[in-house]
Amino acid sequence: MAKDFYVVLMTAPRGKAAAALARGLVSEHLAACVNIIPSVVSHYRWRGRLHRDAECLLVAKTSAAKWPAFQRWIKSCHPYTTPELLALKVDKGSKRYLDWLAGELK
Repeated sequence: MAKDFYVVLMTAPRGKAAAALARGLVSEHLAACVNIIPSVVSHYRWRGRLHRDAECLLVAKTSAAKWPAFQRWIKSCHPYTTPELLALKVDKGSKRYLDWLAGELK
C-alpha cells in the first residue's frame, strides 16, 4: 500500500502564494497534507543566468491516482512558469498514517 503514495517537493514564493497552493491542494483533495517549510534559499540557473532566491518549500503527500490531477492543478495555479515538482514514491510508512492518507485522498 505504501507504494501508492508520493511525497511531493515543490518550491514557491514565500507568503500568501505558498499558503494558497497548500490550502488549494488540500481543499481540492489532491493532497492529504501539505507542510510549508518557510525559509529556504535556492541557487539555480534559469535562462542562462545564475539566480539566488528566498523561497519556501512545500512538502505534499498525495497518491499515485491523484498525481495527474495534482500536476494539472499546479500547472494552472502555481505562479512560476516552471515550478519545481518532484514526486518521490513512498517505500514504507506507518499503517495508521497510510490509512489516513488513503481516507483523505478518496
